[in-house]
Formats: sequence, structure tokens, C-alpha cells
Amino acid sequence: MFARTLVVAAATSLAALLVLPGCAVTRGQETVGEYIDDAAITTQVKAKFVEAKSVDAASIKVETLNGEVMLSGFAKNATEKSDAERIARDVKGVKRVKNEIAVRP
Repeated sequence: MFARTLVVAAATSLAALLVLPGCAVTRGQETVGEYIDDAAITTQVKAKFVEAKSVDAASIKVETLNGEVMLSGFAKNATEKSDAERIARDVKGVKRVKNEIAVRP
């Protein structure tokens, strides 16, 4: 009986060691909550881009890390670039926006 309990405990421990690292937070977030917050911010910014008539949502990539949003991709003109930045800044939870959008000539 003791040997069986020991085998089950060892198997459970081994399974936990193999599975739990897959749940680890990466990309610099400290907690799973921060990762989820960043994903929510990215989703909200993208949704606002889709709603906006002045921004081509398909041409602009949005990434969020610790509340800091980075925009990249291409804009048709400087107005579209600045509108994208303004829209991103207005999303709740955004701490800073880095605008790396290139304006196509």
C-alpha cells in the first residue's frame, strides 16, 4: 500500500513539473494577470482600430507589454499614423504608446 502511494505521489509530482512550466508567464510580465491585462489591451486597441474609419486596422500591428503598446506597420499618411496613436492612448490601461508606424509615400 505504501509503495503504491509513493508511486502515485511521484507520478503526480512528475506530471506537475512537466505541465506547470507551460503556464509560466513569458515576455517580461511578472504575473499571469499582467499577461491577461496586456492581451485585453491589445484586443481593445485592435477593436477601436476596426471601428475607426480613419485607420486601416489590417495594416497596423499592435503589441502590448506591461501596459506599453507598440504600434507597427504602415499608414497611408501622417494623419492615419497620429490617429492610430491617439486611439491607442485612449484605451483604458495603456501606460505608454510607442508609434513605429511607417508612412508609405
